Amino acid sequence: MSESHQETDYQRVQRSPEFQDLRRRFRNFVFPMTALFLAWYFLYVLLANYAHDFMSTRVTGNITVGLLFGLGQFVSTFVITMTYARWANQKQDAVAENLREHIESGALIDGGADESLQGGARRGDGGLA
Repeated sequence: MSESHQETDYQRVQRSPEFQDLRRRFRNFVFPMTALFLAWYFLYVLLANYAHDFMSTRVTGNITVGLLFGLGQFVSTFVITMTYARWANQKQDAVAENLREHIESGALIDGGADESLQGGARRGDGGLA
């Protein structure tokens, strides 16, 4: 019964300060960006549904405000994707690589004196149980 309460490698990694920092960085970027995009999307949907006159206003020829807003949805998706890729390459990937190296080497230090991680008592295959 005590074996079922042993902490797995995955749980140790998840509890580590490095992983927590990686997750915090990711959430601090992704959550605000998601909220911004959803607000922009719902604005478009609400305007399309309730502001017919505004959305059907012709800008030039057959180009309307609604069409420009719709195309703006695609543009904003690509901009967000490029922004995320640049951010991940510059800020997140180095932290993730460092964490991966610690996991694979078995040297992940979680701030405590966990001898199973430092003393080589882990499985030898480098996996995360």
